[in-house]
Amino acid sequence: MLSVALRTLRTRWATFTGSFVALSLGVALLTVTGLALASSADAPQRAPERFAAAPVVVKSQDTLRVPTPAGDRVSWLAHPRPVPAATVAALRRLGRVVADRSFAVRIPTAPSDLVGHPWSTAAFAPYGLTAGRAPRTAGEVAVTGDWARPGQRLPTDRGPVRVVGTLTSRGFENAVFFTDARAARLSPSVGQLAVEADPAAVREAVGGSAQVLTGTARRLADADPGRDGEALTAMNSLFGTAGGVTAFVSVFVVASTFAFAVAQRRREFALLRTAGATPGQIRRTVLVEALAVGTLASAAGCALGSHGAPRLAAWVVANDLAPAWFTIGDHTWPYHAAFWTGLLVALCGATAASWRAGRTGPTEALREAAAQSGIITRGRLLCGTALLLTAAVTLGLSLTGDPAGLLHRKTYIGRPMLLITAAALLSPLVLRPLTRLLTWLPGPCALLVRENTATGTRRTAALAAPVLVTVALAGSLLGATATLDRARTAETSERTTAAFVVTPPAGTGFDAAALRRLRAVPGTELSPTSSTAVHVLEDGVALIRSEARAAAPGPLAATTRLPLAAGAVGDLDDDSIIVNEEWQRHRVGDRVRVWLGDGTPRTLRIAAVMPTGTGDNGVYVTPRNAPGATVDRIEVALASGADPETVATALHRALGTGNGQVLTRAEWIRATHPETARTTRLGLLLVLGIALLYTGISVANTMVMATSDRTRDLAVLRLAGATRWQVLRLTGAEALTVVTAGALLGLLVAAVNLAGMAGALALLSAPVTIGLPWQALGTTTALCALLAVTFALIPAALALRRRPAEPAGMRE
Repeated sequence: MLSVALRTLRTRWATFTGSFVALSLGVALLTVTGLALASSADAPQRAPERFAAAPVVVKSQDTLRVPTPAGDRVSWLAHPRPVPAATVAALRRLGRVVADRSFAVRIPTAPSDLVGHPWSTAAFAPYGLTAGRAPRTAGEVAVTGDWARPGQRLPTDRGPVRVVGTLTSRGFENAVFFTDARAARLSPSVGQLAVEADPAAVREAVGGSAQVLTGTARRLADADPGRDGEALTAMNSLFGTAGGVTAFVSVFVVASTFAFAVAQRRREFALLRTAGATPGQIRRTVLVEALAVGTLASAAGCALGSHGAPRLAAWVVANDLAPAWFTIGDHTWPYHAAFWTGLLVALCGATAASWRAGRTGPTEALREAAAQSGIITRGRLLCGTALLLTAAVTLGLSLTGDPAGLLHRKTYIGRPMLLITAAALLSPLVLRPLTRLLTWLPGPCALLVRENTATGTRRTAALAAPVLVTVALAGSLLGATATLDRARTAETSERTTAAFVVTPPAGTGFDAAALRRLRAVPGTELSPTSSTAVHVLEDGVALIRSEARAAAPGPLAATTRLPLAAGAVGDLDDDSIIVNEEWQRHRVGDRVRVWLGDGTPRTLRIAAVMPTGTGDNGVYVTPRNAPGATVDRIEVALASGADPETVATALHRALGTGNGQVLTRAEWIRATHPETARTTRLGLLLVLGIALLYTGISVANTMVMATSDRTRDLAVLRLAGATRWQVLRLTGAEALTVVTAGALLGLLVAAVNLAGMAGALALLSAPVTIGLPWQALGTTTALCALLAVTFALIPAALALRRRPAEPAGMRE
């Protein structure tokens, strides 16, 4: 049967073109994602930057370590304590000690990420002067880069300064260097020091009061030392999701293509059976065809992926999705994985079709009618039903067991695949009545469209299924993020009752003087709050970090309406805490052992409990239980009879220029409206782009195959008196009808998926506001329709160039 399969490939090459293109692109994407994942798995550690020339760096303890029966559990502290004064004194006896300080600086004409340092730390980067001199007085600074020049006077949120020197930028920060004395007044706390002494002596002097960093470990003293790992984790998640969707859609497209090809070749297989071929030989013929196509497509995909991977690496670096050093390494396993996956996809996609081909009887060769007797095969019905039941059971178990899990990104990306696959498999059951409903209008064109789509059920299903998958993916993924964002915005709106919200510049906080000026504004009640964190040990082995806010209970109750499930805000005091239902222990009156933001252990009473919500219902403590936290938000309630405009003007005057902003309640809700993370958004667009690409391939292949198989039907229409324009209009109307049916089924699947998320939100006592991405759905459907109509009309127009009598008189 090998020779038969190879000759079939040669004579029916157009039939297998869609499978070849789909597989080669899928293997190329798998190769690219595999190479990217392999190159990021053994990523090098970033070298020290700010302290590259410092012999030793002493850094305060910034982690909480809690011993458990399963080993120590470690978590990052929100507010590490400063290096103890006794430790600093001991270090000064060993050698020169330079205290490092870092604080945000805002200048209207400068980069937005300016950070201030004492001048004495510039030598450890090392920075070199390119012009001017070092700062000597409190009003002088030296800056990195070329955005300012010596002699220029600049207004800052730290007071007016004069630039006396410029330094070469080292690429990792935009720095402003003050004198050491001025920096100490602006940021009194010392979190790390550069020490010029023997490392062994430093370790002995420090003991366990701080960290001693030498060699490459000095990078931990840089700002955000874990940014490379976070970027690579996000990038790996993006590529992993893209690879999974690629494999999923590849199997679907290839299986659909082979199934339709087998249905078209029914009489061909029947003739082989008549000539003596056994069912096993027919099946092996189809599998050999798939093996040949899969081998060629996988090889082509690997070659294409090897050229695309470096370009992808350059793109992710240029868009700040990966560190600047990221490149594609020399790895071989991604090629093997992609090649054999492509081959397996081809064989899996052809297996079901081969069994159907083997069941073809010799009498099929005598059939002239093109109508298909069965709506759906038994195997497809069983697989679709099993997947549908699996999707329903998993959703039910999630809703009853862990509804919060349905709001996680991995869940709302992965879970819809089950329902989408089930709907695609079972779609033939509803396509016939749905297309009849869409073509209910009277007239010959509607009648022909209705009967043609009802007669060619396999053709209709092969065209509608990829449209269904693409629309359902767009609605489920983009709708999930929109629904979550709307729910979080609604939570913020319900929680905020303050008339105004005052916020400082990014990365800063309000000092005591600013608080005094704002408190002096008449007709207001202020609720200053601080961001912090609280750690709790659950099940004796899991150290959980919860984001928290510190606020006084009275003002908090006046400016915020917390969604409480039990207890009262007024019961919060220095010996208590407000938690949410995600905590293992969340009964009012229970006492829980926690670790505060600086690592201080406390045992606090639960004063109130909030529902879980979308995850933003954090923990509340009093300012006494948030050591080291600075006020980063002030909510303002109006006294009875106070004029909002007068109060707003007074708040602006008290705050001063460049020291933050005063927002109304509506402006605050708009400003804090959550947006999907950039990496997640790009990942979703990549997934939808892959799905749309495969839809285009599948639609084009199906329409070309179907039109070539309907040459005699088109000729009969011409002989019956139809003009070429009428035949083309009928062909386009059929394509549009099937695309509309597939889009409606996809919309229904997306609605069911989003209904599951809405159920989870309701169980978590979060606002339920389903958001369907109508613009994305409309664009996706329009593109599918454009592809379907284009690839239906082109081969039909070519077929109509023949004389009507030629095909009608032919005998197959």
